[in-house]
Amino acid sequence: MKLFIEAIDIVVWDAIENGPFIPMKKDGDEIKEKHWSEWSDEEKKRAQHNYRAKNIITSALSIDDFFRISQCKSAIEMWDTL
Repeated sequence: MKLFIEAIDIVVWDAIENGPFIPMKKDGDEIKEKHWSEWSDEEKKRAQHNYRAKNIITSALSIDDFFRISQCKSAIEMWDTL
């Protein structure tokens, strides 16, 4: 599976190994997650890798395995659950 995903796009595999890219912003002294409507085009592109990884993983699963990971929020969480 790793080789298959890396062949599609190496940064998609990075989303599985290291978790999703989450755009952040500084708000005073706090660092907060940006709302998706505030994302730049580059941030949208980077965040998309997690969604592609989730799609690839779910496409390769049996129905039982799909239900095991269907509530996972990220590709890394799906991978670790499997």
